[in-house]
Amino acid sequence: MSTAFVYAPALAHTRRNHPENHQRLAQLLPTLEQFGVLPALTAVNPQTATLEQLARVHTAEYIDKVREVAHRGGGVLDHGDTYVTPESYQLARLAAGGTIAAVDAMMAGAVQNGIVLVRPPGHHAEADRAGGFCLFNNVAIAARHAQTVYGLKRVLVIDFDVHHGNGTQHIFYEDNTVFFASVHMFAPYYFYPGIGSSHEMGEGNGHGYTLNVPLPPHVGDTGYTQIFQELVWPKATAFRPELIVVSAGFDAHWQDPLAAEGLSLTGYARVTQLLMQMAQDLCNGRILFVLEGGYQQTALTYGILNTIYALLGRDEIHDPLGPMPTPEHDVTDILRQLRQRHLIY
Repeated sequence: MSTAFVYAPALAHTRRNHPENHQRLAQLLPTLEQFGVLPALTAVNPQTATLEQLARVHTAEYIDKVREVAHRGGGVLDHGDTYVTPESYQLARLAAGGTIAAVDAMMAGAVQNGIVLVRPPGHHAEADRAGGFCLFNNVAIAARHAQTVYGLKRVLVIDFDVHHGNGTQHIFYEDNTVFFASVHMFAPYYFYPGIGSSHEMGEGNGHGYTLNVPLPPHVGDTGYTQIFQELVWPKATAFRPELIVVSAGFDAHWQDPLAAEGLSLTGYARVTQLLMQMAQDLCNGRILFVLEGGYQQTALTYGILNTIYALLGRDEIHDPLGPMPTPEHDVTDILRQLRQRHLIY
């Protein structure tokens, strides 16, 4: 398979002692070189997203706000956890442009699928506000670009970051042309962002086009596989997407310091392989993975490596960290309730 590879690590978008910094990707290229996968990838250079492209999902006032904070020398947004450096506005536009470039390469037939490794991440950015370390919503911009430029009528966005993709949900909540599915840890009042309950299913024309899978802590490989096989796959099949865009967060790994889920690197790889098969069955293999979270460097690095293996059609998995050492939470009851709520029988 031909796979697009977009890499924009945004070295100047870094705040001291902040978990979302450029050191997250420090091991990545040496590891990809060590395992010899880089020559098999098609490098795609990111281009800076235009204001028109950003404005398809963000308000002009919000775009101006990010620019102004950067122009003043930087600062913080969203109650202080989302930072802006003097270079962040341009680097966030480059991250968004990287997702667009990958979509363009797929739609032109130059590649079949792709992985976009850019910073800052995007899935918490709403139409009019920053959040959760995110400035511009890269996956939403990619989905809307595919629709606006190439006329796609149905785009599926899947988010397996451990945190709910509230920004993506906000942007598409009343839209029946983008189906949004988020599998995430959920604990109102103390786990960010505090929304993403199963009752949130969309509004207006978008009712039924949002699927939230809120999970307790310590759901691991078995539970995630069940969820994607028995819930996400049937909903995707009914939607019949022409493109799948994945918010790929690796912070559901059992060693991640910011969460408490139980996926191993092997479990992540199996979920990725399921999504690859889903794309083959539903949309001619067109699937794009876009980096979101992941704050344990080894888990992030090898999670990306295993994702690349899956994109290349190679059945290889490297898991130096092994499985979660404690029993995982059973999801049988959660699945039954969600299948009933979403009329899957």
